[in-house]
Amino acid sequence: MRRNESGYRNDGLIYGLNDRPPLKDTIFAALQHLLAIFVAIITPPLIISGALKLDLETTGFLVSMALFASGLSTFIQCRRLGPVGCGLLCIQGTSFSFIGPIISAGLTGGLSTIFGACIAASTVEMLISRVLRYTRKIITPLVSGIVVTLIGMSLIRVGITACGGGVSAQADGTFGAFHHVGLAALVLVLIVIFNRSSNRYLRMSSIVIGLVVGYVLAWTLGMVDFSAVQNYGGMNIPIPFRYGISFDISAIIGLGLVYLITAIEAYGDITANSLISGEPVEGETFVKRASGGILADGFNSMVAGMLNSFPNSIFAQNNGMIQLTGVASRYVGYFIAGFLILLGLFPAVGLVFSLMPEPVLGGATLLMFGTVAAAGIRIISAQKIDRKATLVMALSFSFGLSVELVPEILGQLPETVRNIFSSGITTGGLTAILSNLLIRIED
Repeated sequence: MRRNESGYRNDGLIYGLNDRPPLKDTIFAALQHLLAIFVAIITPPLIISGALKLDLETTGFLVSMALFASGLSTFIQCRRLGPVGCGLLCIQGTSFSFIGPIISAGLTGGLSTIFGACIAASTVEMLISRVLRYTRKIITPLVSGIVVTLIGMSLIRVGITACGGGVSAQADGTFGAFHHVGLAALVLVLIVIFNRSSNRYLRMSSIVIGLVVGYVLAWTLGMVDFSAVQNYGGMNIPIPFRYGISFDISAIIGLGLVYLITAIEAYGDITANSLISGEPVEGETFVKRASGGILADGFNSMVAGMLNSFPNSIFAQNNGMIQLTGVASRYVGYFIAGFLILLGLFPAVGLVFSLMPEPVLGGATLLMFGTVAAAGIRIISAQKIDRKATLVMALSFSFGLSVELVPEILGQLPETVRNIFSSGITTGGLTAILSNLLIRIED
């Protein structure tokens, strides 16, 4: 057993927060973290690109910038620059939670609208970091659980569309063909099988294994055309605002609500990370760390938008990796950040993954999105479900899923209003916040 400077126990840790492990131990721990997050970082840009029908070059660049931005964000979180960052071994990556609103914004105004909304709405999370104590009374665990559940439920439609072959298959009449659905099913089953393994390395690699096997099979079936890529060489130099920037109020509101929830999720992840790392989870030191981490969450997402990438959030899965490896040293985070930045600079990485057939990606993401919904249900189930909570859930899920399942219900409303409420996450989330605040029941 170890104790840090504050006297908190570091049970099971080999290296504490401020220890500097030997180089080989540092690299080994960094690679394990990288294995756990790599697919999760590149998946959102692939899904968004598929939904917006972007060309191969643009898709590859967005994947590269997602890796680059995640590396930069991870360094800021681990290093802590002034008040920005939590100073823990805290990994950031492209967030799944924003996919729905981003696709809606992209279909309305293209990439410039997406990046404008990502940048403008990030101020919501940065403001929350400054008034953290008060926002927790508004965004309760019940509200957070409802929104997380809605995020998962809304994204399942994106996942199942990919399983059927994607938008292109819908256009050419092959949607739902056996080779599409069968390939997606194989990837999903492989992930489930390896995720059940008692071998921790197989379990950590389950998504990677499923995707690699699916990719190779798709290639043998002639579903991958490497000749579409003219050049794998060179470097992807980050070019701020490469696709321009524009601002749409409905897109900003939609993303702002998700930033609101992401701030609360970040608070929970930082709490768990502090606990695992043997650091304080209460008092002034912890509040300063949590506020800095949430501020970095918003700031990093703003920088990501400037670099043509999507919002970043703290990855909870890396907390489990700290437990598995016994390494909580934030210096490992510097190596993880370096690896991500290097991967982002070389276009070959982004281009290879851009060629991945949608059913292969769909088999993995369908399970991921279901997991997101399940996580939201777990948050809800941990709360006391009284009459008020039942009413809040009923209203939120009714309104949120209604606009997802029957979007035509908004057809007669003004365009601005229609764009704001077209996302089930936005509609259901706002309903959850307002009904939780306004409904009063005396038992």
